[in-house]
Amino acid sequence: MTEQVRAGHLRGIVMRAPKMTATKEFYVDSWGLTIAAEEDGAVYLAATGAEPFVYGLTDGKDFGIEYIHMGMPDRAGIDALHAQVVAKGAHVPMAPCDLDGPFGGYGFEVLDPDFRRLRFSCDLRMRPSEPRFAYPRKVTHCVLNTPDMEATEAWYADVLGFRISDYSANEMVFLRSASDMETSDHHCIALVRAPYASINHVAFEMAGIDDYMRGIGRMRQKGLTVTWGPGRHGPGDNPFAYFVSPSGFVIEFTSEVLQIDEETHEAQVWPRDVPEKMDQWMTAGPPTPAQRAVMMGRPDAGFPPRKAAE
Repeated sequence: MTEQVRAGHLRGIVMRAPKMTATKEFYVDSWGLTIAAEEDGAVYLAATGAEPFVYGLTDGKDFGIEYIHMGMPDRAGIDALHAQVVAKGAHVPMAPCDLDGPFGGYGFEVLDPDFRRLRFSCDLRMRPSEPRFAYPRKVTHCVLNTPDMEATEAWYADVLGFRISDYSANEMVFLRSASDMETSDHHCIALVRAPYASINHVAFEMAGIDDYMRGIGRMRQKGLTVTWGPGRHGPGDNPFAYFVSPSGFVIEFTSEVLQIDEETHEAQVWPRDVPEKMDQWMTAGPPTPAQRAVMMGRPDAGFPPRKAAE
């Protein structure tokens, strides 16, 4: 029996909204990213880690995800994963090829059940890592709203080799991808049961708890208040502080994400009716109705599938 190919690490995400590129100053001056490249209608932002960019801003007519960006170790991994998703009958709008754009690389794209594009790449032009106190070093996870959580969860597991780390009652599932290390981040994708597909939030990881708190402080000095937090989640064991971007997308500072031992970890169901299981510090309380509404996001129709690429 052929061993399943597992999707690699999360590189970042590219978002789409009207006049999205006009918000770049917020991400540079307040959030703490740097401009890695600019094109007509697109800005690519880097953190302090080695990824060439972690967050993209693209101008569009609607609000949503342009693509989720994930990495594979090499071209052989790209080709093997592509063969697997084609064999599983997934929609593949772009077969493996040399990638256009400022960062080079080799990769392909696939659509998930909600017609979100996922791009897998390797051989990008990486950056020198430049640790800087209290500034984001990577995107650690993307949380996606979906109208069929079970089917979407099954697709990510069967087609892309994601593994289940935990559940939040029957409302949320946390999924992890492959890692080159013996441990993996608790989740890089999470799914939330919702009436329609949309982005819930994107989390940026700080190097440590002091960096995380100082990042919150920097935002407050800029007049930008936390909309939920600070607190510490049960699933993932990570601190959280949520903000709303100028385009209305929810973004999060986090740190100290639980590392999963692939040999010993067993998924559990975390209750949502026990406050200290939702927020271990008991500092944030539950999200307000306004916070829940903004995390529901705007409906994202995604990219209707074309004929699958061979």
